Amino acid sequence: MNIFFRLPRRALPVFALLLAACLSAQASADGAPKGSLVIIGGALRADNAPVWQRIVRLAGGAGARIAVIPAAAGNPTGSGGRLVQTLTGHDAAAFLVPVAPRLPGDFHKAANDPALAAAVRAAGGAYFAGGDQGRIMQALRNPDGSNTLLLDALWDMYRRGGVIAGSSAGAAIMSSTMFYEAKSVLATLQNGVEEGREIASGLGFAGNDVFIDQHLLVRGRFARMLPVMLKKGYRLGLGIDENSAVVIGPQREVEVIGYKGALLLELPRAVVDSKQAAFNVSNVAISYLDSGDRYNLGSGVLTPSADKIGGRLDPAQPAVREAPFSADILGNTAVVDLMAKLIDSDQQFAIGLAFDGPQQRVSRNGFEFRFSRSADSVGYASATSEAYSIYRLRLDVRPVSLGWPVYQDR
Repeated sequence: MNIFFRLPRRALPVFALLLAACLSAQASADGAPKGSLVIIGGALRADNAPVWQRIVRLAGGAGARIAVIPAAAGNPTGSGGRLVQTLTGHDAAAFLVPVAPRLPGDFHKAANDPALAAAVRAAGGAYFAGGDQGRIMQALRNPDGSNTLLLDALWDMYRRGGVIAGSSAGAAIMSSTMFYEAKSVLATLQNGVEEGREIASGLGFAGNDVFIDQHLLVRGRFARMLPVMLKKGYRLGLGIDENSAVVIGPQREVEVIGYKGALLLELPRAVVDSKQAAFNVSNVAISYLDSGDRYNLGSGVLTPSADKIGGRLDPAQPAVREAPFSADILGNTAVVDLMAKLIDSDQQFAIGLAFDGPQQRVSRNGFEFRFSRSADSVGYASATSEAYSIYRLRLDVRPVSLGWPVYQDR
């Protein structure tokens, strides 16, 4: 099977111009996208049918043309080919777009091929492979920073009603700011972020008001979102876990699908104490959206999944009667585990700590994460599993120090 796009060269000018004119006429008058985004937190398994099938359905259903863009991948041909096969296995007519810094040839020339751009514009969707998000930006923008024809075609397709999907690096480029050369989560809190180093411009498909991050729960990355959101003025942040996705529709309705879920950070009421040199923030609203939950970015209304509709938690009947605590809040799923214990407990707050390990004796500085229940806090429990949806706990982060040694050899 030939998975690469091909079109006779003599057909390029007429075909590209006519198709561009026809499709541009179908775009919305105000330029607002009519399409959807499927933003995957990384490590999407081939057997995660709900996510793959949603991408195909949003692209137009069985037979939909979906452009696979492997620009981020270390092995674009291999990764792209497997993605084409997976999407084809879910009834799409997927094709590989041969534009990647690690493919032979001039990738900028390929990204400005009118015929290739026309094919992507005419497709029902596009899928960005994971890898290094910097390679996506390198491939889809010209050296002078302008859009390639391929990037313009993607925007036209999305505005017309197509779907843009991406995993890991393909998720990072969805917001207008992305992590670029990111440090560890704790180092990001300790040292901040600098434009052009830790962070850089993304493609902005999700708009200018929502910051996107990936591999969230597995790698404890929720904390590193905060310095970026404060620096760039984001009011909302969505951090998506591995093998999970958020679908953002044209009405700005978010739906979580897949294995796990996503963390939502809201900063409209957040306050920073500028008198402190170390990172700090208070009055952040933090929510956990589980698979099947919906959240409207405009209204702020949460609708829990069907198995949680009747499971709203009663604070007068808590299941946990101890003070929730985590000594490693940046550990795998630790933040959601702590939030779940708090929302279903008789306690008003929970504490999580983040420090370097004992081997990092040069640094005694860490952070305290205080999660509190407020009048806005609501929890829902699943009727069929030990899963929670947790809405609007308050989060305060402050610097703290430990004395050394934490332990002594005997």
